[in-house]
Amino acid sequence: MSSSEPGGAPGASWLASVPIFEGVSEDTLQHLETIAVPVDTTPGQVLTQAGAAGTGLFVVQEGTVEVERPGQSAIEIGPGQCFGELALLTDAGIRSARVRAKTAGRCWAIPRADFVDLLHREPSVAVALLAVLAQRLADTLP
Repeated sequence: MSSSEPGGAPGASWLASVPIFEGVSEDTLQHLETIAVPVDTTPGQVLTQAGAAGTGLFVVQEGTVEVERPGQSAIEIGPGQCFGELALLTDAGIRSARVRAKTAGRCWAIPRADFVDLLHREPSVAVALLAVLAQRLADTLP
């Protein structure tokens, strides 16, 4: 795995390349660096469990994860993609899928309160997230 920036944060240059963060201000990227928590993954490691409380959004930096939804085919998510957003956008805040690491890698967790604050500060993130959610919904339709 590649090293992160000093202080353990992923680095603004990497975050700026994540589709949901494209176009956000430099201040917001720096803020994300201070709140993002690294999660190094090993194959088979469960990162979220369906029915559990959602405590944050995950952004994949390295490796791949598998999203396993009840009654649906599993989907793979790789570098630059996120998961866990649905639980952050619902009142109940419950995870709808189990997510397992398929390979060794690194994800960055952004706590729920910080993510909600980000949506208020940078509406462009909300718009980009809508595109992600719409694509996932389209992928589940017959």
